[in-house]
Amino acid sequence: MTSSPAPGLSRFNTLRESAARAELRAVCASEVWVGALLAGRPYATAGDLLAASDAAVAGLTAADLAEAMAGHPPIGRPRPGDPASAREQRGMAGAPEGLRAEMLELNLAYQERFGHVFLVCATGKTAEQMRDAVRERIGNPPGEEREIVRTELGKINRLRLTRLVEGSDAA
Repeated sequence: MTSSPAPGLSRFNTLRESAARAELRAVCASEVWVGALLAGRPYATAGDLLAASDAAVAGLTAADLAEAMAGHPPIGRPRPGDPASAREQRGMAGAPEGLRAEMLELNLAYQERFGHVFLVCATGKTAEQMRDAVRERIGNPPGEEREIVRTELGKINRLRLTRLVEGSDAA
């Protein structure tokens, strides 16, 4: 017996391409990633969609990663009107002013060193954990840091796609 896909996945599979593209862009700003996921539709299961995402993230070039990171606001400064980044960065919301200021300085130092925002899967992390992560990673060699960013992007994309197919972020 074959089970049918979850209602959110069925909805995603049957969206017009322009609407599906818009939903995927809200997950990840890399056009290569979006194109790969669009090309794989329809997905039989959410697991198939997540596996396609993982494969697409693994194949992103440095330029594709940069494009994806450009879609993420700095930690501690979610974009106004962007419920995904506000939800994901919730751990910074109640942080003391001193920690917020330190995070701003660390974000700027990281961006100066690597040329892009500090990317971490912030869901479920406290402000202190996010600060500690940037402190730990700021000394990484660029190639090593790029692979850590790729891993973090994959985690973020998985969480966002899961919300999308569960209907939590349906348009």
